[in-house]
Amino acid sequence: MIYTITFNPALDYVITVDHFQQGLVNRVCEEHIFCGGKGINVSAILKELGYESEALGFVAGFTGDEIVRRAKSEYDIKTDFIKVEKGMSRINVKMRSDEETEINGMGPQITDEDVEKLFKKLDTLKEGDVLVLSGSIPKCISPRIYEEILERLQDKGILFVVDATGQLLVNVLAYHPFLIKPNNHEIEEIFNVKLETEEDLVKYANKLQEMGARNVLISLAGDGSLLVDENGNTHRLGVCKGTVKNSVGAGDSMVAGFVAGYLNNGDYDEALALGTACGGATAFSYSLAKRDFIDECLAQLKGE
Repeated sequence: MIYTITFNPALDYVITVDHFQQGLVNRVCEEHIFCGGKGINVSAILKELGYESEALGFVAGFTGDEIVRRAKSEYDIKTDFIKVEKGMSRINVKMRSDEETEINGMGPQITDEDVEKLFKKLDTLKEGDVLVLSGSIPKCISPRIYEEILERLQDKGILFVVDATGQLLVNVLAYHPFLIKPNNHEIEEIFNVKLETEEDLVKYANKLQEMGARNVLISLAGDGSLLVDENGNTHRLGVCKGTVKNSVGAGDSMVAGFVAGYLNNGDYDEALALGTACGGATAFSYSLAKRDFIDECLAQLKGE
């Protein structure tokens, strides 16, 4: 079974405003509401690819109830979120205009007791399960929460997938996650370097492996993706061709596609291709990608 964790999910209120002007009344010309959160996004794409998963995390208030409702009605994914008593789940405003602007809400107050409930759920995971940890964590939770989870479960034969940044990512490497997905800029920040060539990318991916990561998947935005696998092989792919409509969820889609591709047959070339296709399909859609479009992007990458 695949499990995803979203520590701070949200309702994403996505609006389009023609030529936004600060300080004036602006009229919305298009609006959509989605249940947001990196783990939820991963679960949604996995469902499109035929893989069941269970979305875990924390929700609160009427917004939390709506997140759960939409996760089930829009994405048909199984959820087992912990209902937190204090506060409410976030509403994030994402405005598309001449520039993209985001305003993110605060989120609920998660207590030690709430975290312990999550730990007890995770204790039921067994060998062969996949656990996807993605995104930032609320300030009310220990900054070591990722480490604590991997340390608690490290001897159970679980495949850990971590999509995080900075020290949050670095600190889990000692627990040998199956997959990490930094982008080139995040690697530059971790090592305080400037990456200028593909050889530089491979060099620092190898350093991340020396620190404990098994597979390092690097997203390069318009330049495609690169994978250094646990067998020491380097895999490189370009991007799908299309018009970018949406930057939200593309990285999560890549993670989901890679996991599904690997679970299909254990082939890293196939995993990278499906991950890249999923990321591209979401980037070229106004919401998370659908299976038909993913298949189109995959065929394009394979030259079919």
